[in-house]
Amino acid sequence: MTNNHSALQLDTSGQTPELEAGYCGPLLMIESHIIENRRRIESWFRDQWRRTPAPFYASVDLRNAGYKLGPVDTNLFPAGFNNLNHSFDPLVVQAIQAAVEHACPDARGMLIIPERHTRNQFYLESLATMVELFELAGFEARVGSLDAIDEPLTFDLPSGRQLVQHPITRVGRRIEVGDFSPCTIVLNNDLSSGREEILEDLEQTVVPPAQLGWWNRSKFNHFSHYQTLASELAGLIDLDAWHLAPMILDCGQIDFMKREGEACLQEKVGELLANIQAKYDELEIREKPFVVIKADAGTYGMGVMMAQSAEDVTGLNRKQRTRMAASKDGRDINRVLIQEGIYSFECLGSSGHVAEPVLYMIDRHVVGGFYRVHTKKGQSENLNSPGAEFVPLPFTQSGVTPAPEASPDSDQNRLYCYGVVARLALLAAAREQQDLLGDRSSGD
Repeated sequence: MTNNHSALQLDTSGQTPELEAGYCGPLLMIESHIIENRRRIESWFRDQWRRTPAPFYASVDLRNAGYKLGPVDTNLFPAGFNNLNHSFDPLVVQAIQAAVEHACPDARGMLIIPERHTRNQFYLESLATMVELFELAGFEARVGSLDAIDEPLTFDLPSGRQLVQHPITRVGRRIEVGDFSPCTIVLNNDLSSGREEILEDLEQTVVPPAQLGWWNRSKFNHFSHYQTLASELAGLIDLDAWHLAPMILDCGQIDFMKREGEACLQEKVGELLANIQAKYDELEIREKPFVVIKADAGTYGMGVMMAQSAEDVTGLNRKQRTRMAASKDGRDINRVLIQEGIYSFECLGSSGHVAEPVLYMIDRHVVGGFYRVHTKKGQSENLNSPGAEFVPLPFTQSGVTPAPEASPDSDQNRLYCYGVVARLALLAAAREQQDLLGDRSSGD
């Protein structure tokens, strides 16, 4: 799930952030390959979706270094819907209708199950936006609560809207709110703290399935799927897959507080940095390689650190080890993903603040996104951290189709390329879903 902070009040003039001039050439090469091969790419995606249905919804964090455009996180229980460009709500509504038709064709009502114990105003604004969008799509929508509450809770939001969270009850194999017994449960809780008994063995459709919660997912597995898919797509359009896929390694069991697994971590960090440097040398890239070490399960930008050498993870002090020992809801971190760091050379207008795009999808459709901006972070740092702010992506059109007659790096074409990479990550999540549910579609 994406952190929810305030919308950034900066003068963007409706423009896409610009890359540093030195990296326009390599990015133009990547975008040109994608735009020129758009028919082949879209045909490939159609075939993949027939074989592997998309998750109900997702958001994907991207990083753009010019010479490399890749995903760094895929969230299957996204928040932040209030940060999207609402000029394109009709696109969202159509995507919701398609997604619900796939999940539960007879659905009339939707019950949203949010995070526990949250009073975060920006997250509550996201829930209120979800309710509005589901209702615009023609469904009765209510927000339940996993917390032990006896009465509905009403929140007055900064936008002037009200959000009501209702107590829920388990009746047989159904979850109900009073006499409201919907066909579909929309899970907006990433289950970082573990399984929820009330969600087990329901006859209602739960989307995404609870098995996709962080108690059961692995980032290493996700990015392994992504690398396979990126290689396949890149081969189709004669592009080195490295331009679209971060290198990864994992490190088995680790206990930061007991200093167990540190030697493995140091070895793997050194190995991955050497692999990145070799690629940089091959392509004459002048930047210094770095890696991102992150919890193999979890979100909110917690349990994350950067390293530019194996020595950076040698002899971590107590504060560093404590920060890496637990993620959201106090969940212990006992396995980490070591991921190639991707610089973000996009900056927001004249402010110069580092920006990274986050794209949102419902079913297999790109429906919008925003730039995550952090005024106190640099080009190699994690922007998904307290203090992050958001600017809606400046779609001039829907952003889901290219403009072949325009320059490959035009706003619409760059956003289309973002959408291709984001859908590639969504497809990796779809394969994860197949693995975790043990449900291969008939198209295979």
